[in-house]
Amino acid sequence: MDQAGATSASLLRSTYDRIGAPFDWQGRRTGADVWSVERWAARLSQPGVHAWIARVGDEVAGMVELEVRPEGDVEIVVFGLVPEFVGRGFGAHLLTVATELAWNAEPLDAPVRRVWLHTSSRDHPHARPNYERRGFRAFRTEQRRREIVR
Repeated sequence: MDQAGATSASLLRSTYDRIGAPFDWQGRRTGADVWSVERWAARLSQPGVHAWIARVGDEVAGMVELEVRPEGDVEIVVFGLVPEFVGRGFGAHLLTVATELAWNAEPLDAPVRRVWLHTSSRDHPHARPNYERRGFRAFRTEQRRREIVR
């Protein structure tokens, strides 16, 4: 894992796009709210925001973005593998490393007390079981209708 800061914004942006494309992630990659490299750099410059690029050899395999929040919360904001590495056993290892990074994150104002993340039906079908095998549990389930713009 290579820690990536604002100077890696372009690589993180393209990695995020590659991860999200098969699942039609909206967020930072579509519509009027597409994140520019400059917006990625600004995000990565914020206190408490940390990102890593996962590599297998010289190839980019995925990424992790954490946000350390006040009072000891750490959110795994982005986690995923690029399509070429999905289904090859790397997701379990990457999530284990991401979870360890989150629990060991430097706190803003209190020791880490909770690590959490969001998932959705737009994630890989094995995402939730992978999270649960790493000790995560469902906190809240929501159902929303969303128009998909293609």
